[in-house]
Amino acid sequence: MRIEETTELAICHALRRTVFIEEQGVAEAEEMDDQDDGAIHLLAWQGDRPVGTARLILKGDIGKIGRVCVLPEMRGTGLGAALMRAAMDALRVRPGVARARLGAQTHAIGFYEKLGFVAEGPVYDDAGIPHRDMTREL
Repeated sequence: MRIEETTELAICHALRRTVFIEEQGVAEAEEMDDQDDGAIHLLAWQGDRPVGTARLILKGDIGKIGRVCVLPEMRGTGLGAALMRAAMDALRVRPGVARARLGAQTHAIGFYEKLGFVAEGPVYDDAGIPHRDMTREL
């Protein structure tokens, strides 16, 4: 398995379509927004098959990690944690970025806590799914 930065947006979009739009019922207009062009994209591969992605957006000293998805058959393999570690590594090498932030689906808060993220603020609705903001120092 390998994880790398990519400019292959069509592959990232296909993975996000499978997980967020088809599996979780997120509206396409909400999932495919205008922030992809200025973002850093990570792509996880199992052999020659793309199996996960994440998007990083830089805002001052904060790197926002979002659109993290892993295909259903790859869940429970450690890929999600590896993708998150790769995202944090990618943020660490950007000058001035000191913290990572994400909006976690509430069912995944425990997963992110194991990676050092701390939940803050209230639960909110994002695309019909309850979320909570989480941050950690890099």
